[in-house]
Amino acid sequence: MTERVNNFFESKIDSIKGIGPQRAELLNKELAIFTYRDLLQHYPFRYEDRTRFYTISELNENLPAVQLKGRLRDWRIEGEGAKKRLLGTFSDGTGTIELVWFQGIAYFEKFLRRDAEYVVYGKAVAFGSRYSITHPEIDLLTPENEKAGYWQPIYNLTVKLNRRFIDSKVIGKAMRNLLQVAHPHIRETLPAELVQQYRLVSKAEAVWYIHLPSSWEALEQARRRLKFEELFYNQLRLIKNKLLHKTEFPGQIFGAIPSVARFYNDFLPFSLTNAQKRVLREIREDLKSGKQMNRLLQGDVGSGKTIVAFIAMLMAIDNNAQACLMAPTEILADQHYKGLKPFAELLGLNICKLTGSSKKSERKIIHEQLLDGTMHIIVGTHALLEDVVQFKNLGLCIIDEQHRFGVAQRSRLWAKNPVFFPHILVMTATPIPRTLAMTLYGDLDVSVIDEMPAGRKPIKTIHRYDSHRLSVFGFMQDEISKGRQVYVVYPLIEESEKLDLKDLMDGYESVSRAFSDSQISILHGKMKPRDKEFEMERFIKRETQIMVATTVIEVGVNVPNASLMVIESAQRFGLSQLHQLRGRVGRGADQSYCILMSDVKLSRETRTRLDTMCRTNNGFEIADVDLQLRGPGDLAGTQQSGLAGLIIADLAKDGEILKAARASAERILEDDPALQTPKNDPIRLQIENQTNDETNWSRIS
Repeated sequence: MTERVNNFFESKIDSIKGIGPQRAELLNKELAIFTYRDLLQHYPFRYEDRTRFYTISELNENLPAVQLKGRLRDWRIEGEGAKKRLLGTFSDGTGTIELVWFQGIAYFEKFLRRDAEYVVYGKAVAFGSRYSITHPEIDLLTPENEKAGYWQPIYNLTVKLNRRFIDSKVIGKAMRNLLQVAHPHIRETLPAELVQQYRLVSKAEAVWYIHLPSSWEALEQARRRLKFEELFYNQLRLIKNKLLHKTEFPGQIFGAIPSVARFYNDFLPFSLTNAQKRVLREIREDLKSGKQMNRLLQGDVGSGKTIVAFIAMLMAIDNNAQACLMAPTEILADQHYKGLKPFAELLGLNICKLTGSSKKSERKIIHEQLLDGTMHIIVGTHALLEDVVQFKNLGLCIIDEQHRFGVAQRSRLWAKNPVFFPHILVMTATPIPRTLAMTLYGDLDVSVIDEMPAGRKPIKTIHRYDSHRLSVFGFMQDEISKGRQVYVVYPLIEESEKLDLKDLMDGYESVSRAFSDSQISILHGKMKPRDKEFEMERFIKRETQIMVATTVIEVGVNVPNASLMVIESAQRFGLSQLHQLRGRVGRGADQSYCILMSDVKLSRETRTRLDTMCRTNNGFEIADVDLQLRGPGDLAGTQQSGLAGLIIADLAKDGEILKAARASAERILEDDPALQTPKNDPIRLQIENQTNDETNWSRIS
């Protein structure tokens, strides 16, 4: 790696014409813009069409904001107090329009000149036969702005910057001044063959036109180039990490697997689906390859990931290694432990559970047995990451619901074996759209269980308004009278003044009144682990018929007899969460149902969410809709590194660009893993010029 020297793009922004020390200090604090590089990569989020002037006679309400050129004939102040406003009469020879200001009246009184010529920009609204623009942008007519013919970039700014009169025009002028000196320094960062193959504009052109587009076509070309480059370097970094694992990190070789065959033939109580068999073959290939496995296992709720994980554990145990399974909550850890324990005992294997509430006496025995190798499988929470938890030979780590854990936790598990990094299998029941999986988990191999076990009936999902509560209670009673059980889920534990929701305690009381003959459990996040376990056990043993709960039952609760889930205030939940909650029913042979309760007043986005839930049980289809609605950042959580630093690409919209970028990165690294050939010089130089902690390798450098 060449030593990185301070370059042109590390220059401080206070030297740019139009910024200076005071504005620079504000931009430092408000937007973390310190250098030329930071400013150039502060891309506009939209553009205003200033390519033409409209006449007042052309105005209609269907037009977006318009640009007008004319004279300010007069102005006056009307109203008192909050209704006080400045009204201006503006004319261009084809008609007149009223300009209205409620704020900054004193400033505009000083600034405005009668009969002066101005350029006005804003959204025209009709009042009777006359139009008016409220708080228009207004500038004296000059030889420059008289020309029109440009797109005005609009930048993300803060209230404080606006108060100090730093708006998009100020940033735009400073950007033009910077680009005029920076343009010759912006070098090409992609190989010529990629630029030609995808007909991309140069990096220098792209940076110029993203800020100063000469036409809509030029802007689109700039965006396309910058998105491709950003996703290309994102994928290049992830694939290089993946190749590093395969070449640099040897893994224990798990050869013979007699216990797997024994379990399969003698004890497995059901047939595996073809998807489960395919995934097990993929895992088997990894575990005998001599390279460390890093695999993501995606499967919808109830698709049978846990049994796949158990069989993978047997492959490790058959080769004198130990296995651990880490879950994000005690309830989920307990669920896995109880599900795996009978299978482990049939095979004479030692299995234990370690969570935050494990007793000191239990921990002592667990630590000893892990160290001497007599403990084969350990299931737990974050407690597994503690330094005191040491193994004789940890061979396989299974991480459930990966989006709850960061990369740092994964690496702490690696450190549990000083000789070989343990093989890693990451599992998630949160369906991840393909574009997001490529970016979040591009350094992992991906397996998908896309088939449900035989005999599972699709869950019927219905949307009902609060006014239908009596009929919903009637339906609940019908299910209970058939001997089945019901979940009622609330989004909050205690009353909130801000959110008009049916809170848990209020709900518990109303359910108790309506079902006085039934036993009811209650479960929420503020309960002690022991109390949660007690309530959950009562429900599992059918001692209670209704479980009133918050979202703590989102993952891990497996009660095959529960056939109905009622989700209160469903409009408050995201699509992914609704899908996870629904997956708590439909685990037995009976027909199961999910009822989404909501208020009548719903936004368009909320209706889309609820309609999607009623239309499909396909987790991947739901995930795609969720990505369109919420964007990748919300879906990914804050701990993931794969999305870090994306500036311009939008995974909800740029799936095709991402696929092309990934294919290109794979091909280049396959042909030239060290990027040593002359044609890949632009890539190698770009990477060498990044700081060590940079996650977005496409950044200007």
